[in-house]
Amino acid sequence: MKFAMFALLGLLVAIAFITLGSNKNRFQNSEIAYSSSLGDTLRILHAFITTPRLDPTPTQPLPIQSMNEQALFSTKRDSLYRIGHSSVLLNLDDNWILTDPVLSERASPVQWAGPKRFHPSPINASNLPPIDIVIISHDHYDHLDKNTIQAIAKKVGTFVTPLKVGDLLVSWGVAPEKVVQLDWWQSTFVNGIELVATPSQHFSGRGLLDRNQTLWSSWVILGKQHRVFFSGDSGYFSGFESIGKRYGPFDITLIESGAYNSLWQDIHMMPDESVQAHIDLRGKYMIPIHNGTFDLSMHPWYEPLERITDISSQRGVQLITPAFGQLVELESPPFEQQWWKTESIASEPISQFEPIIDNIVKEKSNG
Repeated sequence: MKFAMFALLGLLVAIAFITLGSNKNRFQNSEIAYSSSLGDTLRILHAFITTPRLDPTPTQPLPIQSMNEQALFSTKRDSLYRIGHSSVLLNLDDNWILTDPVLSERASPVQWAGPKRFHPSPINASNLPPIDIVIISHDHYDHLDKNTIQAIAKKVGTFVTPLKVGDLLVSWGVAPEKVVQLDWWQSTFVNGIELVATPSQHFSGRGLLDRNQTLWSSWVILGKQHRVFFSGDSGYFSGFESIGKRYGPFDITLIESGAYNSLWQDIHMMPDESVQAHIDLRGKYMIPIHNGTFDLSMHPWYEPLERITDISSQRGVQLITPAFGQLVELESPPFEQQWWKTESIASEPISQFEPIIDNIVKEKSNG
């Protein structure tokens, strides 16, 4: 099993860091044309395999607060729940908006190997409310999960994606009329919510031959009362300041903070850079995402939350760190609840959470 894990890890890192062919017809970053040599790739693989690990995963159940339809339908307007990695369920102007939904057990092209989630999702696909908008930031497996997309497709009104990512969704069975694809700085309106695809500094690809053939982006979400920024994945760059000038100030920023390392700092921010991005965006409250669900780097699983808490305090940033499944009302959010230091307070046993794969099988058999 350990060999299979490292073999898959090697494949994924190779996909991420080896550029195949020319850059013709491939998307590029605005500031850094990110590429990596074979030597860089081997150094990263060596670091993953040989670096001593401290607490790569939790040793006890995390304090998941389970969600159900009754509670969701009684939710006050303009609120959110963090449900995993970069998956956030947002209620804005009575619209349910879901970012980068990944409910499968693993963030991987296969479910028998690859990064395995630390905790069950606080809600499964069948219990999600009708979703007005699904926002996808890019096509990597920890942000775009085929099983989840197929499980929720019938209850989603509109999928909004960067260019070419929507083609994947259509190939998986999503109705083409449900998919809106945008280039950077393009926008669309869904039920009065304005969605703007904004730049990020990252890359794309799900296989050996498709590097950068789909676009990656961050997102601006504009409601009547609140403005939200969703970073997706990104290295730190001047684009955050540009976005802040054009669309800020933001009431909430959902900022990547996790799976970082100096070896790939150009495409994943370090914690101090995440805080600076929030400041550049002119954000009021910051919620760190991209942590607490999958082991995708070499730091302890809780380190991103510890570091972002310390740096935010030093920089005077108002940080919100909700437990998975915890209600956050945008007008009166909770602050710095350090759930990663507490014992489990899950309101349902883990065994009662229905696996996403089972949902898909049931829906197909019933269809």
